[in-house]
Amino acid sequence: MPAQRSEAAEQVLEKINALLPEIEQRAQATEDLRRIPEETVSSLETAGFFKLMQPEQWGGYQVDPVTFYEAVRRIASACGSTGWVSGIIGIHNWHLALFDQQAQEDVWGKDPNVRISSSYAPMGMGEVVDGGYKVNGSWAWSSGCDTADWVFVGGPVIKNGKPVDFVSFLIPREDYTIKDVWNVVGLRGTGSNTIEVKDVFVPRHRMLSMRTMSMGQSPGLEQNTAPVYKMPWGTIHPSTIATPIVGMAYGAYHAHVEHQGKRVRAAYAGEKAKDDPFAKVRIAEAASDIDAAWRQLSGNLQAEYDLILAGEEVPMELRLAARRDQVRATGRAISAIDRLFENSGAHALENGTPIQRFWRDAHAGRVHAANDPERAYVAFGNGEFGIPIGDTMV
Repeated sequence: MPAQRSEAAEQVLEKINALLPEIEQRAQATEDLRRIPEETVSSLETAGFFKLMQPEQWGGYQVDPVTFYEAVRRIASACGSTGWVSGIIGIHNWHLALFDQQAQEDVWGKDPNVRISSSYAPMGMGEVVDGGYKVNGSWAWSSGCDTADWVFVGGPVIKNGKPVDFVSFLIPREDYTIKDVWNVVGLRGTGSNTIEVKDVFVPRHRMLSMRTMSMGQSPGLEQNTAPVYKMPWGTIHPSTIATPIVGMAYGAYHAHVEHQGKRVRAAYAGEKAKDDPFAKVRIAEAASDIDAAWRQLSGNLQAEYDLILAGEEVPMELRLAARRDQVRATGRAISAIDRLFENSGAHALENGTPIQRFWRDAHAGRVHAANDPERAYVAFGNGEFGIPIGDTMV
């Protein structure tokens, strides 16, 4: 845990705690709506959640990373879809802080409360033109895009017919369309629809090179000097994807314990589930794995942040370990949810029950590229043997 949180950050966490019951009550409505309800977005905004990673110059709190992800974990424990979208939308204020000051002015100059969605996979490209880029593409899986005013889209920069860089383009809502295609089995409430961009001009200052960012040379660092903006993208982005799943595991655990405390097992002559010694073994194992997942995930974030506070570089060894433990945290969380779900009985299968929703949402989150364990493990192994890593998500 951080040695000391600001009073503002503590207040945000307290307000989020107060919101959890209403977020939990809206979980089924969120799934049915296939997007986060405006009431939830408004409540999170009022609580100050979206300001956690925003720079102070734009009215934000620029908190340490563990505080931010703690907030995400708590939200996801009440509703998986809400936690998923909150983390992604919330971390985009961190990303925008690395852009050129003019890009920040474009977004936050008139309204510091605007929100940004994203789709970083290279599903389009930007061709170099005078003063910027002509961007075209169709980017799938932009979580929370219906609640956003801008979008980050990823892809190569094309110059003279050849790719010369991989970047994020920042595009306002009036320059793209949203295609409603999100009909899925899990994370149904994230509204992860498709962003379509056709012949849109993006000025040079609204582009940020991934290579420049990974080298710690982002232009936004000139004004936004808080330590959190020096955190590696290869830790921040995967942690944003893993944390909600760990949060879902905590939610599933508490739902399971509550369910088992009331459950009577007809197949076992009316035995109360809470009197079954095997049920107690299962929850103990699940609780340990879930706690281990969060301790490793948050511990690595804190270790990196402590080095930055001390004015030191984050070594590749730690970045690789953080990536390794990030996918491991996801795996542990999902395994724990599986074990709890399998032992919750037939009533847990009913539509509307939280356990089956957490189970579906966690498995849906697992398919994200950032949660691909083998690639992260191979990168770690390469690092241990002194072999070139070959993974850009570190």
